[in-house]
Amino acid sequence: MRPGTKNLITDVAGLAVGNAADPGVKSGATVLLGEAPFVAGVHVMGGAPGTRETDLLAPDKTVQEVDALVLSGGSAFGLDAASGVADALRAQGRGFAVGPVNVPIVPGAILFDLVNGGDKDWAEPPYKALGREALASAGADFELGSVGAGTGALTGDLKGGLGSASLVFESGITVGALVAVNPVGGVTGPEGQFWANPWEFDGEFGGRGPVAGFDPGATPVTKLTQGAATTIAIVATDAALTQAQATRMATAAHDGMARAIHPSHTPLDGDLVFAAATGGRALETPEVELMLLGHAAATCLARAIARGVYHATPAQGDLLPTWRERFAGH
Repeated sequence: MRPGTKNLITDVAGLAVGNAADPGVKSGATVLLGEAPFVAGVHVMGGAPGTRETDLLAPDKTVQEVDALVLSGGSAFGLDAASGVADALRAQGRGFAVGPVNVPIVPGAILFDLVNGGDKDWAEPPYKALGREALASAGADFELGSVGAGTGALTGDLKGGLGSASLVFESGITVGALVAVNPVGGVTGPEGQFWANPWEFDGEFGGRGPVAGFDPGATPVTKLTQGAATTIAIVATDAALTQAQATRMATAAHDGMARAIHPSHTPLDGDLVFAAATGGRALETPEVELMLLGHAAATCLARAIARGVYHATPAQGDLLPTWRERFAGH
């Protein structure tokens, strides 16, 4: 397996990503859009999730496909981003047909970025408009770092960000990950090496090698004083999966979060992974390929987490430095 051409989740054919942000608020939204409805699943491992339409993604529910997935900042206010996306998709004529009405299916998840130095004294939360703006910008190419849902994200001791990565099997099946990195925990060791380094390709997040000076008995770096966090992600493939199989891929992908963030899945994180399957490639040996899909999803997610932090950029009023500000000259 090697990274795809773009090393982005949009290496999965038929998917587009759009981002929008409000720099003053230090928050934003990200949308994953399919050319056509796609199978989706979800798995939650954090203790403080914030979600929309995730119950609908259970394999026994009536609707098996969705139109888009949304990641947003803003805590509970940010759930409005998915409403903005749904409104815009309905205007385009998309959605699950219920008689004469189309109802776009747009699950979403949020992270907590309300105390990150931005101005949250709004008359009306900006997230519905940000959702519409992110949808309008959706395409195959997008930036990483301090954009979209990662705009105001923070790790335990550095700015977080929006990350993505991909892998292509020898058979041609593609897997990708998209993540907004905002955990209670940290993503690097004391000298700036990323915990995800064993899975790095071609120096994609600095090529610093494995973490040095790690003391397994030391108290990990955290931002407990901030009170809340959350890393939210999407893993996607062009393989033809059932909703149950997509859910299993989402579950396996959490291993990537645990590889890249220490500690992960804490009571103050709402850690969540969506899975998306566009169905373009049939599985030839399902028992083998389903195992490899979970492995690839976890690997992509670990790399995407590191890439999101590696590409973060500074902005006025930041509470924490970027990785490059702290470590690039070392």
